[in-house]
Amino acid sequence: MDAADAVKVARELLFKQAMVSINGEWVGSLAAIPSGKAESTLNYSEIFIRDNVPTMAYMLVVGEYSTVKNFLLTCLQLQNTQFQTRGIFPTSFAEYEGQLIPDYGQRAIGRVVSIDATLWWPILTWAYVQRSGDYDFARTAAVQNGLNAFLELVLHPGFRDAPTLYVPDGAFMIDRPMDVWGAPLEIQSLLYGALLSAAGLLQIDLKERQERSIDNLRQAERLETCLAWIVRLRRYMLVHYWVTSTTVQVLRRRPTEQYGESIENEYNIQTETIPHWLQNWLGSQGGYLIGNIRTGRPDFRFFTLGNCLGSIFDLIAPPQQLSLFQLVINNRHDLVAEMPLRICHPPLEEVDWRKKTGFDRKNLPWCYHNAGHWPCLLWFLALAVLRHPQKDSLVIKESEALLHHSYKLLLNQLPYQQWAEYFDGPTGAWQGQQARVNQTWTIVGFLLAHHLLHENGADANVLNVPHIGDFNFSGHKEIAH
Repeated sequence: MDAADAVKVARELLFKQAMVSINGEWVGSLAAIPSGKAESTLNYSEIFIRDNVPTMAYMLVVGEYSTVKNFLLTCLQLQNTQFQTRGIFPTSFAEYEGQLIPDYGQRAIGRVVSIDATLWWPILTWAYVQRSGDYDFARTAAVQNGLNAFLELVLHPGFRDAPTLYVPDGAFMIDRPMDVWGAPLEIQSLLYGALLSAAGLLQIDLKERQERSIDNLRQAERLETCLAWIVRLRRYMLVHYWVTSTTVQVLRRRPTEQYGESIENEYNIQTETIPHWLQNWLGSQGGYLIGNIRTGRPDFRFFTLGNCLGSIFDLIAPPQQLSLFQLVINNRHDLVAEMPLRICHPPLEEVDWRKKTGFDRKNLPWCYHNAGHWPCLLWFLALAVLRHPQKDSLVIKESEALLHHSYKLLLNQLPYQQWAEYFDGPTGAWQGQQARVNQTWTIVGFLLAHHLLHENGADANVLNVPHIGDFNFSGHKEIAH
């Protein structure tokens, strides 16, 4: 099947079978198109906020703005108002007998709410406003009230001084036990992008207000608090999550068992926790954001989505982004192999798999979220590479060549593999053992990769968030570069 035919098939699957209409308007896409088989499809027939990120990004680049607006408003309608979970957005929702039924984690395995769903909403709202020019939408009471509820949820006093968001295991795309509890990278990257997006939306509203009032002062205070948190979060991430061969060598030589405010090794990281595979993985020029930082238990696994988002949102600076891309190029046999891209590396195996996943049969080594391959991730890497300012850099040229190679792998396999959800094995050659076929974000991920690589690479700015320097904020000069 050539590219034109594959795109045609993918678009027909998306627009004719995956999109869901409520009251005559599209509001999102199903997680997977029903196969018609007798077995249960679980909750794959629901509209997941996380799964709709590529769908909404694609709608933005093709000009289907009304669909994105309907999706954002529907999510906003379902934002939780209960005391303990006020401000969160549902993991998914579905229409039943004329009613929208949301899932806030009460039906999930482990009863864990998907924190990433809540963090994606302000990012998608900012993207919609920027692409459509619908600034009036940003100023509506519904959007501003939703933002304030979101900020009250994430920027509240707690028992930790760190600016990261602490979450349980299974609270994001990796939604089953994988020892990702604490402050996992993907959540922190999303938090950074979400806070910048929320700040941008607050500023749009403040610019329209002329009179001085208590409400205006409170709104301005929220913006200042948000910006201050952003500065702290980025500095923290660059200090504790960003690693290169040089920083690892410094970390290995730091003293342990220290106490007090001015110490070198505040998380008491022992040399034995730094894995030997890291030396070859990093090489001399590679760099990446590690998966997690916890007292005595750093997680050095490479998580693809969190690192791509860190680049897309400029959590890491352009020179660091080049180091990240160099690392991907150097480790293409692990990350791309026969089906891009591996979700994390390396997998939990043997005793680690048994203890940390609870003998999870879906997350066997090299399967599903335990180092499986997910074609829906390629467009995120494409965004990260194509938006980089140094177009003439050798690393960027090599990265673009890798993207085109990865696109051909998707083109040659996905239509015949029925647009499967994920692929198993060290090279990703096998369709996932429990993978759903006609998975919507696989379909749309291919459409986005095709659009970015063969139609309009300039649309790699679709998820750009504001920069801290765009705000009149007294603390912006403190941000690390």
